[in-house]
Amino acid sequence: MNYQNIVPEDSISLFVKNIWVFENGDKNIHTTLPFFADGCPGLMFQQTDHGLVVKPHDKKMPEVFLYGQTILPIELEISGAFLIIVFQLYPYVLKTFFDIQPQSINDNCYYFDDTEEDIKWLKKQLELSKSNFDKIEIISKLLLRYFEKKKENLDFEIRQGIEYIFQTKGQESIRSIASKLKFNIRTFERRFLTETGLTPKQFAKIIQFQASLDQLTVKDYEKHTDIVYENGFSDQSHFIKVFKAFTGKTPKSFEK
Repeated sequence: MNYQNIVPEDSISLFVKNIWVFENGDKNIHTTLPFFADGCPGLMFQQTDHGLVVKPHDKKMPEVFLYGQTILPIELEISGAFLIIVFQLYPYVLKTFFDIQPQSINDNCYYFDDTEEDIKWLKKQLELSKSNFDKIEIISKLLLRYFEKKKENLDFEIRQGIEYIFQTKGQESIRSIASKLKFNIRTFERRFLTETGLTPKQFAKIIQFQASLDQLTVKDYEKHTDIVYENGFSDQSHFIKVFKAFTGKTPKSFEK
C-alpha cells in the first residue's frame, strides 16, 4: 500500500489539518486500515473494487462522506484495489460548513444529500478527474467554497483554543486555556462542545493519547515509563487505561 501525508495549501490550511492518500493497485489483496481517535472529523473520498466497510458497524460507505469524531476504534475493511483520500478537518468547521450538530455524528458518519448542487458538482468533477492531484484540487475547491460562504459564522476563538491544545499535546489545563482566551470556564466548555462535539477535557485527552500513540509507533522511547511521563500521564496504570480506551488494546499488545 502507498501512503502519503500531504500538507494542505495555505488557502485551506485554516480548516484542513492534513490530507491523507491511501492507494493499492493489487486486486487480490484484503486490506484493514485501523482508525483511532485523533480529535478531528474528516471528509473521505473512496474508490474501491468491492466497496469499503466500516467495522465494527458493518456499514458499507458511499463514495464521498463525512465522518465525525472517532472516539472508539474502528477499522476500514477493503477487498481489492482501492484509492482513499481523507481531508482531516479542524473540528470547529463541522457545524458551520455542513449545518450539522457535531455531537450527533461522534463515532458515526454523515451522508451528503446527492441533490445538493455543491455535492452534484463534486461528484461530477471527481468522476471526470484523471489523477489524485486533480481529485485533491476538486475537494479543496469545494471546502474553500464552503469557507467563503460561511466564514463569518465560524468560531475562530474556539479554533484558537483547539490550537493551544494541539500545541501543548493536551497537557495544559483547560482553565488556563480558557483564561488565555478571556473566557470563563463554563462559556469555553459550552462553546467548545457546540462547535466540536467534544468537551475541551475530552478533546485534550484524545490529543494526549495521540501524542503517546505517535511516540509508541515510531519507538521513540527506551521504556514505557518514558511515554507515561513525557505525555503527562499520572502513572503507568493511567496511561494503560487511556490507551486501551482508545485502541481496545494495552500498549504492550498494540506493539505486537
